[in-house]
Amino acid sequence: MTDGRTAGSARAFELLEPLVQAATVRVHAPPGGYEPHGGPSGPTWGSGFFIAPGWVLTCAHVVGEGGAGVRLTGREVGITFSSGGSARHGAATGTVAGRVECVLPERLDERRPGRRALWDLPDLALIRVLAPVSHACVWLTDRSRPRFDEVAYFGCTEDLGTPEITGRTTRLRGTAGNGAAIRLGGDDEIDPGMSGGPVVDLGRGEVVGVVKARRHTGGGGLAVSVVQLRTLPMPPRGQIGLYRRVMQAHDLHHYDQHVSDLDTRRTWTDVHGELPGPEDGGPQGRGRLTPGERTTLCGLLAELPPPGSSEVVRALAEAARGEEPDPQPPAPLSWRDGLGLLHDPPGGAGEAAAMLRYATDVSVADYREPPAPGADEELWDWVRATAERLWRPLRRELGERHERGLAEREQRRRARAERGSHGPARQAGGVHSGASVLLEAWAHGWEDVYDWRVSVLAGPAHPGRVTPVESGVRATLAGLPEALRAPLAEAFRRCDTHEAAALLEVAVEPALFGLAVDEWTLVGGTPLGVQRPVVLRHPGGPPPAPERAADRWARVQPGPLLDARIDCARGRPRAADPDRLAAQPDHTVAVHCRAAAEEPTLGSLHAVREAGYGVVAGRRPPADPGVSCAPFHRALREELAEAGGARALPLRLQALRGRAYGADPDAYWAAGAVLVWDDPARALPEDEPLQGDL
Repeated sequence: MTDGRTAGSARAFELLEPLVQAATVRVHAPPGGYEPHGGPSGPTWGSGFFIAPGWVLTCAHVVGEGGAGVRLTGREVGITFSSGGSARHGAATGTVAGRVECVLPERLDERRPGRRALWDLPDLALIRVLAPVSHACVWLTDRSRPRFDEVAYFGCTEDLGTPEITGRTTRLRGTAGNGAAIRLGGDDEIDPGMSGGPVVDLGRGEVVGVVKARRHTGGGGLAVSVVQLRTLPMPPRGQIGLYRRVMQAHDLHHYDQHVSDLDTRRTWTDVHGELPGPEDGGPQGRGRLTPGERTTLCGLLAELPPPGSSEVVRALAEAARGEEPDPQPPAPLSWRDGLGLLHDPPGGAGEAAAMLRYATDVSVADYREPPAPGADEELWDWVRATAERLWRPLRRELGERHERGLAEREQRRRARAERGSHGPARQAGGVHSGASVLLEAWAHGWEDVYDWRVSVLAGPAHPGRVTPVESGVRATLAGLPEALRAPLAEAFRRCDTHEAAALLEVAVEPALFGLAVDEWTLVGGTPLGVQRPVVLRHPGGPPPAPERAADRWARVQPGPLLDARIDCARGRPRAADPDRLAAQPDHTVAVHCRAAAEEPTLGSLHAVREAGYGVVAGRRPPADPGVSCAPFHRALREELAEAGGARALPLRLQALRGRAYGADPDAYWAAGAVLVWDDPARALPEDEPLQGDL
């Protein structure tokens, strides 16, 4: 064909074009602003598209049009859209006001690129429409990676002198920015007004990207993967995040459209069933869910409360898939995201079977809050009915899986009720026993540069399991917070639950115990140690006396706690006495008050570990090295007495950091306080990352 499309992609474009055009919008100044040039409300800033009722996705640089001094979040913009269809069927064009709810990355409000420079990835903005309007929405992909095949991109152009939404076709040519961006081929030009428009996979009929930039030297450019929406800021615990709320509305919109008999226009589900090609069009066969089944499943999952954490989704997907799913970021945050991990299962196993196993497990999962009456039973009834068209062994397997899941859920509920009626749980008041974030750092011997690695430590439920997130080499001390901003944020998304923020474990040699990780401000300006518990760990490998360490750990947890000064005597430095260390009761917390990088403290820290102490309190050197350490010791002794047992110390130290950050004069002594927390149940990896080039 003259435009380079295959016959299949040409037909797919023909089917999808009206749906995408109906959901794509023009972004401009708010209604009532300047009018004279470029149509209603002035020139076009860019494009966007509805992803859920009342929610428009676009690029951050599109809403940043109009000057670097304008704050992005909270800014009002204009949205011009079409209701879709033809004039004979009631199609209409309207303009409404919208408010920018969030931009990614968040720091764009503080630091923006210069004129004509690329904005930092992911360069996304989510706009909330401020008036109730009827409009179409696109279908978003659930896959974490796009397929490098033929796509169409849409946006606002003025080829004929007036703004209109048009589409063009090309192929995906690869990724950039660690998967955050997708390269668009040079088959056609990307006009400036198309920034923020959708990129649609023509084979699967789903939106995979947002047009970001064009090449100055020819056709093609960059798009942002829509999966980057998962990097929207996480909420305080106990709240449903913006990402989950928007995706729930997305799935319920398409589910309602699919089951409704009131509208005769084609839906995305209808078109998915008409797409050509052996993989996603025509009869689905036994291997895959039909488009109607997939839409229904997403809708039923959206009716349930969201999962308690990303690790819950990943664990259920692994159980349904038969192998560990793709560990690459971003983390799955919703039940729908779990479906995206089940495509193309190993060994030729059916995708439909994996998704039905997953849906069965979700129907008997523990939810963060009680579901609507009958919602979990409705999901199971659908699974059972859908399995009727599949082979009999699978139907039998699903029934047994459901019965087993119900029994296990009832056992968990009884155990929780029993703990509640017979006193607090053993870990009450302590850090969450689930997955934690592990940050490892290594200093180069004669240079002030550091190698680092961020991982997810599964915890006692899966001893020894460590899932890497990202690593780097030769970062300067000043550059560490910026280098670790995105990896730590991704790791927190994987580990945080609706009940608690995940523990951050910093595993470094004692010479780096002065690394002020708790004072880093990664998101929102609030120090990391105020947002979540942060503890220090000795690097991997068992302690010199593991039996002694296990005994001390078990005894110090319930308390009561004693404190023992290790590296000072009445304010004067001293070396640790091994005999004195060994003679201390097991419920003793060793206390250091000297600078970690100085002797004799370094030797004392090693001696304390050799003596089996798993809980050690200390502080970084104060601004005035001559100030007395007596107030620190007195206040810490009171804190240990009030804590009762060591299990409460990470959260109490987090609360103290919050008080100090809030200028509470009674908590000033806690500035720079650190806690060494070598939990024997949370084994660390023993290998070190590769060094940089020599």
